[in-house]
Amino acid sequence: MTVEIETVADRVLSAEPLTADLLALDVLPVPDVPRPAPEPRLLGVATAASATSFTQREVLDAFAVTDPKVRSVFLNSAIERRNLVLPAPGPDGVRASEPQGDLLDKHRAMAVEMGGAALLDCLASIGADVSDVRHLCCVTSTGFLTPGLSALIIRAFGLDRHTSRSDIVGMGCNAGLNALNVVAGWAAAHPGELAVVVCAEACSAAYTMDGTMRTAVVNSLFGDGAAALAVRAPAPGETGGSAGPRVLKFASCLIPDAIDAMRYDWDRDQGRFSFYLDPHIPYVVGAHAELVVDRLLAGTGLRRSDVRHWLVHSGGKKVIDAVVVNLGLSRHDVRHTTGVLRDHGNVSSASFLFSYERLLREGVTAPGEYGVLMTMGPGSTIETALVQW
Repeated sequence: MTVEIETVADRVLSAEPLTADLLALDVLPVPDVPRPAPEPRLLGVATAASATSFTQREVLDAFAVTDPKVRSVFLNSAIERRNLVLPAPGPDGVRASEPQGDLLDKHRAMAVEMGGAALLDCLASIGADVSDVRHLCCVTSTGFLTPGLSALIIRAFGLDRHTSRSDIVGMGCNAGLNALNVVAGWAAAHPGELAVVVCAEACSAAYTMDGTMRTAVVNSLFGDGAAALAVRAPAPGETGGSAGPRVLKFASCLIPDAIDAMRYDWDRDQGRFSFYLDPHIPYVVGAHAELVVDRLLAGTGLRRSDVRHWLVHSGGKKVIDAVVVNLGLSRHDVRHTTGVLRDHGNVSSASFLFSYERLLREGVTAPGEYGVLMTMGPGSTIETALVQW
């Protein structure tokens, strides 16, 4: 049996009219030409800290620390002052460690207060209001909150109840760039809408005072601080735009062999959470800094020497020194990193934004220049981002 197949072309060539059944044939649609996602821009930034500031000597005296080795750790930290909320002196005039429940209460109150203050100042710097915020991403690692900090800030400061939100916890000092990665993706998917990252670290709520060298290293280093960063991708058809830098790329590096080198876990002897820093961590981080930065710049045609601005986490004097040596940076390159460490100590996830704020106040950035943001923290992890003005 022969089967004849008649095509639309046959009917056209035969001059027969096209019937409704032929006109109803499915026609594959012409695919839309993919458009590149809009590149998010960093807009305003603002920082906040707790109300009281102490020199290193004042902290030592407040806790009656006399051990020469512990005092040496404090006094050789490259830190001059830190913002802290210390426990009240007891009847004998000595300040003692607070119970874990009191520390959690302190963290909640301070994180909301400092985070909200940074948020409001950030919005004011770009002429925005809390009603303009469409996504809020909050970072904190110095206490535990459920519901998260984002919900508490939305309620306390009157953000729209329909604001979408995310909370990043337990990632430590590197978490600010983890948050920026999340928010940059959200902003690219919602062009024209405003998102804000808030990093609020109440380091005063994460101390153990037991006189050991383990806790001395931690107690000598961290200070209270919060920072807020506004992020927005241009709306379709929008011209001009913000003078803030574009977020181009992220790169991460986890160091599995050093997963326990930085950790915040339960100290059974003290009955509280306690932070631990391995003394070798600066060298581990430094040894991997080149690897992750080269990965960040891969495919961009850029060399490290093409990067004009370096905003590195103020992790501590030895950490900064290790990064400088391994990346071939100058002291001028990390001037804001060392300045933040000197004036505030390590403010955990907010540190790199303290440096970014100082860079903007300096007024030295020019269109076309590139910057690298770098944070380090538990994991052990290095996070980086490439931006361009």
